This record gives sequence, C-alpha cells and structure tokens, in this order.
Amino acid sequence: MNYQQTIQYLYSRLPMFSRQGKTAIKPGLENIIRLCGMLENPHTKFKSIHIGGTNGKGSTSHMLAAILQTAGYKTGLYTSPHLRDFRERIRINGEMISELGVVNFVEDHQTLIEEIQPSFFEATLAMAFDHFARAQVDIAIIEVGLGGRLDSTNIITPILSVITNIGYDHTDLLGNTLSAIAAEKAGIIKNNVPVIIGEKQPEVESVFVRKAAEMGSDIKFASANWAIKSLQLGNSSTEGHPGKGIENNRDHLCLEAGPQNNGQFTTNTIRLCLDLTGSYQKKNLATVLSVVSALQKMGFSIAPEHLKTALKNVQSITGLAGRWQTLGMRPLIICDTGHNEDGIREVLKNIKATTFARLHIVLGMVKDKDISKILPMLPKDAAYYFCQPAIARAKPAVELAVQARDFGLNGNYFATVVAALNAAKEQALPEDFIFVGGSTFVVAEVV
Repeated sequence: MNYQQTIQYLYSRLPMFSRQGKTAIKPGLENIIRLCGMLENPHTKFKSIHIGGTNGKGSTSHMLAAILQTAGYKTGLYTSPHLRDFRERIRINGEMISELGVVNFVEDHQTLIEEIQPSFFEATLAMAFDHFARAQVDIAIIEVGLGGRLDSTNIITPILSVITNIGYDHTDLLGNTLSAIAAEKAGIIKNNVPVIIGEKQPEVESVFVRKAAEMGSDIKFASANWAIKSLQLGNSSTEGHPGKGIENNRDHLCLEAGPQNNGQFTTNTIRLCLDLTGSYQKKNLATVLSVVSALQKMGFSIAPEHLKTALKNVQSITGLAGRWQTLGMRPLIICDTGHNEDGIREVLKNIKATTFARLHIVLGMVKDKDISKILPMLPKDAAYYFCQPAIARAKPAVELAVQARDFGLNGNYFATVVAALNAAKEQALPEDFIFVGGSTFVVAEVV
C-alpha cells in the first residue's frame, strides 16, 4: 500500500472515535499491552510525561514539547485528534512522522493488527511508541486520549503525571459528576510518580489528594503555586483581542509569572509572551511552569531563555493550531477548538474581551454530545451560520439550527463549514468579528 491507501486502511479497518463515537472505544489496556508486547515494549525505552485533563491538555503538551526541544532535548509528542493530517499526532522535535514511516509500520505489523484488532487509537499509539523508541528520543510528551484510567496511553510509567483540570465532557463514558470524572482522570497517577494538577478545584481536590496518597505520589496544584497576570503595556492589557496593548505585535499574549502566596508574587517574576493568545492559556501556563520546575529538580537543564523563546514560538516549533487562532483581519476571524461547557465558557470570555461592531458565529457540533447546556450559554445577539463538519458523527446543520432556535439563537444552516464561513464573510463588515468553532472538526476544516 502507498501512504493514502495505508491511511485509508487505518481509518476503515479500525474503529475510530472521531468517526463512530463511543462504539469505537475499547476500554482497558489489554489490546495495547498485547500490541506493545509484540513490539518489544517500545514505551519502556524512553522517558515520558503523561498529560490528561478535560481542557488544556493539548496546549499544555505542545508548550512543554516546545520548551524541552528548545532546551536541547530530543522530544517526542503524541497528541490527538489531528486537525488536517494524520501525522500531526506523532512528532519528534516538531517534525511529523514521515509518510514512509507510517507505511512501513503498518506493512511490518499488519498481521499483528489483524490478529489483535486494536482500535484506531491503539494502533496509532503503538506506532508513536515505536517511532519514539527507534529515534531514541530523550523524552516524550504523551497526551491522554479520553479519560485516563482505561485510556490506552496509561500503559506508560512516566517520570511525571499531569492533570490540567476537570470539567463536564464525555459524561456518557466518564460519569456525570465532577468527582466521577476526576476519579477516571486520576487513574493516570502512578506509584511514586509525582503528579501536578493544573487547577485546584474544591469539588475534586480531595479525589486527587486521596489518590496521590494511595499511590505514594507527591502532589502539587499549579494554580496554588503560581501567579499569572496579564502585562499592562501602555494603557491596555494584553488579554482579549490579539493585538490589544501589544506594541508592534498583534499575535502574542504577554504575561508576568512567578511563585505566589494567596495570589501575590513572592519572589522574582519572569515576563513571557505566548503565541497562543487565548486568555485561558494563563491557566495552562501555570501548569507548564510547575512541570518545568519539577523537571529542573530532576536534573533537566531548562533556562529562562528557553522558556521565553519556546513560548513565543509554540505554533512554529510544534505545529499546534486551532487555539484562539487568528485566520483573518477586517473582519477579524478567529477559530478555537473549545467544544465542552468549560471550553465554550473560556471562548466566550475571549469574545467578550474583543472589540467589534457585530458578532457572527459559524457553529457546528457532533451529534453524540449533549449540547443542551452549551446552547443557552451562547450570545443571542449574534448572527449564526450553522454547519456540519465532514464526519459521520456531525450533527446535521438543520437539526442544530432547529435546536438552537429554541434557545433564541437564529441564523441559516449550511451543508459545509466552508460554505458557512463564506456566508459569514459576505455578511460581515470590516469592523465585525467572525468566530468559528463548536467542534474540533469544524476548526479542522478552516485552519
């Protein structure tokens, strides 16, 4: 098979969550243990950091990969889902696995894949482990796919476990309370492996403290240890519209960070400019800085200049896209992959902080997600352009439009994301704002 045939084989032969939803999930580690066992357990041949959480784990993973790479470490990065190219999931020092690498892995192990019948995610993860081991990476950042306890990535024993936050998402699989979801996420905490929790949330703090104690793992809450504040440049803050208050540079969010006590800086601070401009990156930055501190104590050589350079260039170093990403000006067009309650809430904060005349929202969602709690959050005074991404799980645009109308959200519906965006562009004036989102798969079609 050539590359395209190989990718089609993976898509069609193996259950894939982004296409099928939860029926593609094969919970538990049995398949990945068998698969990796036949590959001589490649995941044991390099150091790793395991990153889970409801929101922010993708941004956190990419920021850490950029920092480690900039500090001179050969860094693997495994994330999901991809936006445009399957190979985005597997990178070393920002470079995607080659097409030949994908072809060779499937060709060499097709009999094994046919025998074990892993999910698409399991086969892709095994491919990543094999790629990292062969390349002899110094360290790999491994992002959890879904949940934690039963996620295939949980086969690894990392040097550090990270959980960004807990929110409502995939409740049909993880539970319908924050405590239940936290318990699933806490499943990645390993014996005597330090764990960093990004946000100290009263509803779930005890879940993590108990689990860490049970596993003999040192635990730290990043939000309690780091103060992150937007810099004031001139008379305005850098938070909000990409460009507000940023002299000669509209694509960075500039922040001041340092150890804190009750929200106050306690020692020397560092000024950092992020090319990931959503205000929610302040939370992720606290997590990243906590991880960097832990790595420094483990002997990793990471200097302040490495932080500054890496965080200013995360997108170019790692290829990350779709996080409060500017697609155009006049009208301003921004997309974001936030798709659950907490993610949409952060998106709305950024929209509110942006200056514009009229708001246009290009919105698409997947049909197996409960959106009854999301739709009431959206602004009723915006013009809506309902659409459906080109995947089987997409909620039909007409159904989304009808359901949205019940919540006072009005607009036309379109068969494709591009058609919806083009319609928004035709209607918008130069001083307007077009937001594109609702689903990772919607964003994938416009970045």
